[in-house]
Amino acid sequence: MAPVGGDAPAGDDSAPGELPLEVGASGHPVDDLQHRLREAGFATTPDPAGRFGAGTRAAVEAFQHRRGLRVDGVCGPETWAALVEAGYRLGERRLLYLRRPMLRGDDVAELQQRLSALGFDTGRVDGIFGEHTARALAEFQRNVGLPVDGILGAETLHELQRVRPRHAETELVSAVRDRELLRQAPRTLANRRIAVGEPGGLDALIHAVRRRLAAAGAQVVPVLHPTGSMQAAAANTAEVEVYLGLRLDPHHSRCSAAYYSGYSYESPGGRRLAAIVDALAAAALGVSSEGPQGMALPVLRETRMTAVVCEVGDAPRVVQHTAELAEALVGALAAWAATPVD
Repeated sequence: MAPVGGDAPAGDDSAPGELPLEVGASGHPVDDLQHRLREAGFATTPDPAGRFGAGTRAAVEAFQHRRGLRVDGVCGPETWAALVEAGYRLGERRLLYLRRPMLRGDDVAELQQRLSALGFDTGRVDGIFGEHTARALAEFQRNVGLPVDGILGAETLHELQRVRPRHAETELVSAVRDRELLRQAPRTLANRRIAVGEPGGLDALIHAVRRRLAAAGAQVVPVLHPTGSMQAAAANTAEVEVYLGLRLDPHHSRCSAAYYSGYSYESPGGRRLAAIVDALAAAALGVSSEGPQGMALPVLRETRMTAVVCEVGDAPRVVQHTAELAEALVGALAAWAATPVD
């Protein structure tokens, strides 16, 4: 039976029904939002309590930037969830353990960082208590002579805080493992399983990319779902090696590519692929490049493989350059596969 009370919050962490919250909103949900922002270190002055004005918007934007989310100054479901997670400190929740839905929070991320620094592989440090984290915690318990159950309770936490890495500057084992997997991977797209995802509006581009990837010998898995979390779940289930996400940004003509970065961890394969995608896609569209962006968007955070999301600007420009953009994206994947990791 699963433990009871492991994720009991200190207060009501359910998302308010009034989401999204933005300039002009008022009432208890805004007061709650402001309190959480202040607890996370972001002042909402000069806005009065319960009034969403310029000060609260600036605080939301600063929080979104800090957490690797899209910066729009609006508190939607993703920003609210990130605020809730930011409020958890290691030891405040009585138990951390594997359950469905998985526990999330900054306390889970700190647990992962501590275990990984000691040489226990939790997978990427993402603040999500999944199977890799449970196995790493159980292995730690075995090594220190505790009952092995993969549950972080008071006794295991005490041992975790007592044991220190041998070296002050210790690289996380998860990052070492990720680079080694990249070194061992084939230097071609042939027979590689690649997911191509988008939330909607890019059917022609997706088909063009799929055709070119298939011609290069890749096994293409389309993940066409409206949310990043749904796309990540589909890519994980399909056990692909690389995820390439595409997204229209109708408000900008520029091109950008993002990879997972969060909790003092970044995906080495994602960063390298994002840099190549960003340069080649921008050139194909004839727009400016923003350089690779480290972010913690749900699809980047929740995928278990190298993952990149490319925002390609407005629809008319993409339609005009579909063939060139598809060629550039597949060329970027081929160049990424052919280049050894640093």
